[in-house]
Amino acid sequence: MRRTPVALTALALLAPLSACAGTAAAGDGATVTVTVGYQSRTINTVTAGTLLRSLGSFEKQLNALHDGHTYKVVWQDYATGAPITAQMTAGKTDIGSMGDFPLLINAARGKQLGRPTRLVSVTGYNLRGGLNTIVTAPGSPLSSLAGLKGRKVSTSIGSAADGTLVRALRRAGLDPDEDIHKLNQQPAVGASALVAGSADALSQFVAWPGLLAFQGKAKALYDGAQLDLPTFHGVTAREDFAKKRPAVLEAFLKAQAEATAYLNAHPVDAAEKVAKATGLPAEVVYLYNGAHGIATFDPALKPQLVSALKQDVSVLKDAKLTGDVDVDAFVDDRYARRALGAAYATSLAAVPPPAASEAWDRGAARTRAFATPKELLAYVAAHRSGVRAAYVPDATTGTLWFADRAVWVADGDALLPFVAPATAQAYLGAHPGARAVSYGQALEQAS
Repeated sequence: MRRTPVALTALALLAPLSACAGTAAAGDGATVTVTVGYQSRTINTVTAGTLLRSLGSFEKQLNALHDGHTYKVVWQDYATGAPITAQMTAGKTDIGSMGDFPLLINAARGKQLGRPTRLVSVTGYNLRGGLNTIVTAPGSPLSSLAGLKGRKVSTSIGSAADGTLVRALRRAGLDPDEDIHKLNQQPAVGASALVAGSADALSQFVAWPGLLAFQGKAKALYDGAQLDLPTFHGVTAREDFAKKRPAVLEAFLKAQAEATAYLNAHPVDAAEKVAKATGLPAEVVYLYNGAHGIATFDPALKPQLVSALKQDVSVLKDAKLTGDVDVDAFVDDRYARRALGAAYATSLAAVPPPAASEAWDRGAARTRAFATPKELLAYVAAHRSGVRAAYVPDATTGTLWFADRAVWVADGDALLPFVAPATAQAYLGAHPGARAVSYGQALEQAS
């Protein structure tokens, strides 16, 4: 199994609290309101949002405080991290979850407006950058980033997906400011623009690329993992809230650890829960959050993630979205260390193993894992009507993708999947005996 579950340790009840959180009134027996901003459809934040909420873990942890207060949790659902930051810097939201680039803007705005925030934990991450993907229309002639010159590309400026677009274009020798027409759009608007033909490509974060590919409305043009730079989502808290209500924040982080453990132990059920809450297809949720999904969930603030965050600052500065950001001052793992105890060190040391090919049979509570993509294809070929979804890892980046949406290459007896055509072409160029095959041909060869 791909995940490294976070062990939950028994912790003593914390001392009574004396100050109020968010909009709560102070005083013994008062009702304390804790406001949590989350992004239900940004499914790599589910352990601090959608899944956490559906499990009721935070409320249970608050009830266990027994500090004389009654707690009320207000959940606020947003499409992106920007409005969460706006609410936090206005003192109206206590805890929020968002991607790495929005987290930096959160840090910058908080300091600028005198409402400093702190990054306290991580939700979903991918050490190579596979959470972001550039897609184009299914019938598009585009097969590489070079073809984007002079074209319209939709993204959300200031998002991790925009960061991926900027870096990818620069590596391809294109100027992201001069060589493309960038459309600054919300994910749903950009998806509609791609389908309508008013955008030639879309660079977005999870779950939009996978959703559009699953629906047959897009095909991958660029796999963010080609950058080989970590991307992640995390939890941020207002500094004044954390200082006044440390036990409440630690209760949230304990609840996040519970949700993480549940996702790791019950990946299919967790995907179904998130699908029910968001309206996303469970097959898409599982692509990202499954047992061998694109994302890994460990709450610890790993050094390589913090290092990547520091590298992200220059991209936002170039876009004039922030000035310098003191990442070391923004990162604060004290609350997570106290909340998780010894399990924090386990989370910090966890290394995601390579992804594996998987088949999700209809009506099954578990998926089947296969040693090679060819073995998966042989199974699918023999059980076509019984397979709900099939997943394969990119042969070069390890990014999981839908088997029927992958670009396939036959190299001798091996059948190799790729997320994007450019990586497949690179492989073909380096292996003269290899040849491109369709999904149907790959199934036939495997069987």
